Amino acid sequence: MRVLLINGSPKEHGNTFMALSEVATTLNQEGIETEIVSIGKQAVQGCIACGWCGRTGKCTFNDVLYQKIWRAVKDGIDGLVVGSPVYYGGPNGSLCALLDRMFYSLGAQLQYKPAASVVVCRRGGASAAFDRLNKYFTIMNMPVVSSQYWNMVYGQTPGQVKQDEEGMQTMRTLGRNMAWMIKRLNTSKGELPEKEPPIWTNFIR
Repeated sequence: MRVLLINGSPKEHGNTFMALSEVATTLNQEGIETEIVSIGKQAVQGCIACGWCGRTGKCTFNDVLYQKIWRAVKDGIDGLVVGSPVYYGGPNGSLCALLDRMFYSLGAQLQYKPAASVVVCRRGGASAAFDRLNKYFTIMNMPVVSSQYWNMVYGQTPGQVKQDEEGMQTMRTLGRNMAWMIKRLNTSKGELPEKEPPIWTNFIR
């Protein structure tokens, strides 16, 4: 069993990484392997809705960051955690650009995988950023893993999140809850809900 964690902060070892590491450590203690992939400081190409991934199963922009995530998903993951700092009440724009491409091209492989988002802020905007990230999961039939509180941690300079004791406890609870859900789903013999054929209703015809 394996969980992929995406660090949506350009600061590879900053507060977002520390929050995700708390989740990952708890998952490891529960016997689940983890991998943290950081988006880094390089520019991230957004989706251009070219439809290439629909024909080939892979994004036309095959950069190193996308390759890492594509390979991890294709190799098989059992859960996904996405973390981001809060910028103007929302997630990092580079992260959203990556997630747009990721969910457009890998949506079929992500369905029914437990998922969770984690946000880190100095003061405000955490719940709005949290809601924004969860929208990726709830459009893809992905069970959203909850915790004892909304998955947010407070801190500005690197390391300050560790002083947010409730926030870090929320991360550990999230890790245990995700491990619990993954294990239960893995004992269900792969039985998934029956799906109806998709119905597309456009507002302009």
